[in-house]
Amino acid sequence: MTIRDVAQAAGVHVSTVSRAFSASHLVKRETRDRVLAVAAELGYQPNETARALTTGRTRNLGLIVSDIANPFYPPLIKAAQAYARVRGYQVFVADTDEDVHAEEELIQTLARQVDGIVLVSPRLANDVIARLGGDLPFVLVNRQVTGLSAVLMDVAHGATLAVEHLAGLGHGHLALVGGPRGSWTSAEMRRAAGRAAAEQGIRLDVLGPNAPTEQGGIKATAAVLRTGATGVIAYNDLVAIGLIEGLDDREVLVPRDVSVVGVDDTVAGRLNRPRLTTVAMPTAPAGRTAVDLLIQTVETAGTARATAQTTLATSLVVRDSTATSGPSAG
Repeated sequence: MTIRDVAQAAGVHVSTVSRAFSASHLVKRETRDRVLAVAAELGYQPNETARALTTGRTRNLGLIVSDIANPFYPPLIKAAQAYARVRGYQVFVADTDEDVHAEEELIQTLARQVDGIVLVSPRLANDVIARLGGDLPFVLVNRQVTGLSAVLMDVAHGATLAVEHLAGLGHGHLALVGGPRGSWTSAEMRRAAGRAAAEQGIRLDVLGPNAPTEQGGIKATAAVLRTGATGVIAYNDLVAIGLIEGLDDREVLVPRDVSVVGVDDTVAGRLNRPRLTTVAMPTAPAGRTAVDLLIQTVETAGTARATAQTTLATSLVVRDSTATSGPSAG
């Protein structure tokens, strides 16, 4: 089965079939859908090696995350891979293990094998990301760098909701357990929580940087207790779970003595006891949206590269780890 057979059956020119597979933005949607349907019916599969030689594109995308063991990432990765597959692309996933040097090396390595890269929660400095994304199409998730497209989760809104929730329960003294150095999410949380606390007329102590892991939460426990805060907002669900564990080891009960709010709404938070009150992050939509933006950029190569920024909504999920303020844990 050849491309000419598909063109004849679909009633279009051979070049239209070629564009339907390699540059779909140049083909009307109804024409593209007809061509793809005919190709599927006839069992036609384009020769990817030949196409790469002709177009200079691999139809491979890179997806780099900071810690694949973090339950925040799998839903994003699965959604990105599924959407890319529908569009005729494959995704290579790489994990930096929270190491900025590994992150830069992975970007440089993948750049020789893919048409573009989705960079999720990067830790590199903005100027380094801008330099690395100068030639190869990049889309960032939860990071803003001038000249690069980005998909942002509304962390600021989520942090504001968490502060308002705790203030509404009578907590007049909060602590924010921040994330790792270089995290855009952590910086956004700090700014938004600070504004919200000032508006509520309550005290907020910011602690960090901290490792974005359960162990990071455990290590932050002593610092949290020294503040005397009765309500805590953690960088993510893993940190919140570690904090709850650390408090329990010191016979400080959640939520009787201290209320804890996480961020992400992962499976781990839902299975934890007490079940974690958390800010739900739209991880799967972020994966799909980032891949869509990246493919648009890849398929318009040769034209002026436009940048786009999309912000996805967050929400607060109230469960069992927060309650009305009791005696100070300090």
